[in-house]
Amino acid sequence: MKKLLIYGATGYTGRMAAEHAKASGLDVEIAGRNRQTLALLADALAVPFRVFDVDGDADAGAAKALTGVDVLLNFAGPFAKTAEPLMRACLKAGVDYLDITAEINVYRLAERMCAEAADSGVMLLPGVGWDVVPTDCLAVHVAQRVHEPQSLSVALQVPGAMSRGSAISAGEIISAGLMARVNGHLVPTPGAQPRYFDFGEGPVQCAPLSFGDLVTGWHSSGIPNIAMFVHVSGDAFPEGDLSQLPDGPTAEQRDAHRARAVAEVTGADGTVARSMIETVNGYTYTPLAAIEAARRVLGGDRRPGFETPARLFGGGFAETIEGTTITDW
Repeated sequence: MKKLLIYGATGYTGRMAAEHAKASGLDVEIAGRNRQTLALLADALAVPFRVFDVDGDADAGAAKALTGVDVLLNFAGPFAKTAEPLMRACLKAGVDYLDITAEINVYRLAERMCAEAADSGVMLLPGVGWDVVPTDCLAVHVAQRVHEPQSLSVALQVPGAMSRGSAISAGEIISAGLMARVNGHLVPTPGAQPRYFDFGEGPVQCAPLSFGDLVTGWHSSGIPNIAMFVHVSGDAFPEGDLSQLPDGPTAEQRDAHRARAVAEVTGADGTVARSMIETVNGYTYTPLAAIEAARRVLGGDRRPGFETPARLFGGGFAETIEGTTITDW
């Protein structure tokens, strides 16, 4: 059986993924920087653990730490700090790289490293959680509803409380600046304006924001013009000292807030199609989708180079997670 290594396994979402991987019967090990917390989780799950860092030029040491591993699944954010050294370690070690980030610059990095990864026989597959699995698959779905799709707008609904890690990652997304894809090219759009989208309870204002879908949507659907938006409610996008935030929402809080996204596509003839995807809470969805993606890659569903969830697994991948529905209008 091929081996999965989960890096950042003692974090809020990483722990849920490690528990799910173990329960699913995968050959899994966990990894991170803190030996004490890793040892406690490894003992609870009865799995081996590895301790290594990815700061600075640590990719050489990380490559050695990946001996015997087939797939690395990275849960350690902010991914602006961990993705590149881990990707480069994977290229050196011949290990496929997966993560759960929404940070657009990680996707741009994976895109730039595509040829190098292909030459190394390694796949780079960021975004196997929420975001971008549901939105990537939704983009492919709605694109099929019009003739020659020309533009895509995707809006995410972010309800309830954020985890500490997600709040820190959100800072990376915001600091990347406002961007959109215009005629196939990713360009700055500092003057981008809010838009209204309906998530099933009437139109609400959504702010422009640069998620990884600006990269994945282009590769998965081929649509040349893409814009991203987000509607924030509840305690999402907190401010202040983020280190003081709780690890993440409780199971009860997750159950109280399902996740939704809307995609709108315009065809060459002006026809507009809209679809909405609804899933279990994003924090519940992410470990399920990430481990399912890892399971498929371990089973040989892979292509060296940079890949996206919908292009690799098909547009129906998001709906393989229980509780996921797509509504067209």
